[in-house]
Amino acid sequence: MKRQMIETEERERRERQRIERAERAKMRDQAWLIDVTSTSRRRLSSVRQNAHTNTDDGEDIISSLPDSLLCHILSFLPIRDSVATSILSSRWRPLWTLVPILHLDQKQLIEPYPDERNKKFKFVDIVLRIWTLRNAIYNPTPPLHKLFIHWYHYCLPFYVDTLVRAANLRDLQELDLHLCNYHPHQPLELPRSLYFSTALVILKLGADIRLNPPSTCVFPCLRILLLKCVTFANRDSLSTILNACPVLLDLSLHLVDKYLNNLDEFNVIVLVATLKRLHLHWNVQPLSKYVFQINTPALEYFHFRGYLNRDDVLEKLPNVVECVIQIEDCEKSDDYAKRVWDFMGKLYNVISMELSIITALILFHGSNHEDIPSFHNLSSLKFCGDIWFDWYAWHVVHLLLCQAPKLQILTFEHSILLGFNLYKPNPCLEEPLNVPECMSSHLTMCHYKGLRGTTKDMELIRKILEAARVLKTMKITLLSYLGSRRKLCIRNELRKFQRSSQNCQIAFDDGHFT
Repeated sequence: MKRQMIETEERERRERQRIERAERAKMRDQAWLIDVTSTSRRRLSSVRQNAHTNTDDGEDIISSLPDSLLCHILSFLPIRDSVATSILSSRWRPLWTLVPILHLDQKQLIEPYPDERNKKFKFVDIVLRIWTLRNAIYNPTPPLHKLFIHWYHYCLPFYVDTLVRAANLRDLQELDLHLCNYHPHQPLELPRSLYFSTALVILKLGADIRLNPPSTCVFPCLRILLLKCVTFANRDSLSTILNACPVLLDLSLHLVDKYLNNLDEFNVIVLVATLKRLHLHWNVQPLSKYVFQINTPALEYFHFRGYLNRDDVLEKLPNVVECVIQIEDCEKSDDYAKRVWDFMGKLYNVISMELSIITALILFHGSNHEDIPSFHNLSSLKFCGDIWFDWYAWHVVHLLLCQAPKLQILTFEHSILLGFNLYKPNPCLEEPLNVPECMSSHLTMCHYKGLRGTTKDMELIRKILEAARVLKTMKITLLSYLGSRRKLCIRNELRKFQRSSQNCQIAFDDGHFT
């Protein structure tokens, strides 16, 4: 009898503890929801006011809209504001759960809070509460079409794996994961079922994620793929994924050699017949054992940033019309400069080109090589970076202009670059005497962004004004921190420069013309 009483009391005690835990969890959910809604109350107050018309009956037009339209509107709001609309009225309470987009970004959900609130609400708690609330109102839960999880600090892969598995992959069209694990050597392994998604159109994966696709994987609808600093299970992992994408249009790869150290051999082979856009950030040292091979005959846009290895292969790209080239410096040798020229020669049909100043310096260093390619279709050329030497800048620009006989638009965009002593030539270099063909008959627009008025800046502009015979506009964007007096001095100095084109105007962003 006594034993039965003890067991009964123990059961009652456990039941009380269970009820207390449930109550505390409910209070935490309510506290989080109140906290979220209070931060958005000011924004929603204006929404609530504007939701009513000036008609006599004061009808709430917004709330009378169909659910599908309201959910479409909510899909453009941050998740915090979307959840906060549930306090507007009973009509709005379940709507945020019907939105087919779930964007869980740690920076948006945590960092706006003061430090004391960060201690109260952890990102994992907020994510699980959002997921629980979303699933509690409707059964079955409305399918997700887009899932974003950006977890930048102390990511717990188990929870991400749980959420991805809980999402119905048959309906998921876009998946965006960027994870930074608490234990960097324990990356997230994607669920095997994901590699057979028939609905996925956009897939973006970043940081601590390990790709281990089955050899039979398939992405029949995937059109956009981004892989940034992920790791691969074996040398064929990337090729397996690319071969599984028969309609891929846009590919972005950011590869760093330290994330490939687990592999004795790894080659990036991009053989995708349908590809239109390629972003390749190849942060792999030239002396490493990794190389890339690109053969994409339908490619129209190409952005390359990184180093060139001796064994890298870039097939001809006849359909590329726009490119951004940012080749990093590594070897102060003629061989490396020749490699860069050979690389550029595969882009012979390009119409719009953007070059980093480092790339331009390397090309100039190898200008003594034979068979330097020309770009007969190039109409827009942009130099990005800081041009450090006035006497050197013109030599670099002059060389590229000579290879683009039909150039119409020339742009310089100032920024700060390291390594400004690269390939410092003899300051006694002879001044180029010939005028590039494009400056005699085609160049009509030049834009200099970030002008500081230094000697090297002004000398380059003077050279262009003297040589461009059909130039119509020299547009100048001065650095914002320059004072009005300094800006006036620059305008007065530019007004004194000789212009070969009688129709040329110097236009400033503030509306002044000289």
